[in-house]
Amino acid sequence: MLKAGDVILAAVQFTDSPALKIRPAVVLFEDMGNVVVAGITSNLKMKGIPLCKSEGAIKDSVIKLNYIFTISDEMVYRVLFHLNKEKKRLVFDELCKRLGGLEA
Repeated sequence: MLKAGDVILAAVQFTDSPALKIRPAVVLFEDMGNVVVAGITSNLKMKGIPLCKSEGAIKDSVIKLNYIFTISDEMVYRVLFHLNKEKKRLVFDELCKRLGGLEA
């Protein structure tokens, strides 16, 4: 069972190609076999939440909250590590800011 904050290796489809690529992602939530994730890139020029090697990443990276998608749990190869509490809070706070327009 995947948990929010798990950093996974999964097969994902990019918007510019029909091909699947193996990439890291952060689990936001899982429900009935569907896993909602945010992509991770090692391109440090991209905007997002920094993720360092000291936190478990293979190389310094960025969590891209502008790249959220749903995959099947069958597309998950493995869990790499779990975000610490502070990093999970940063992800949560940034998502809340971005979703603020949905408030009634």
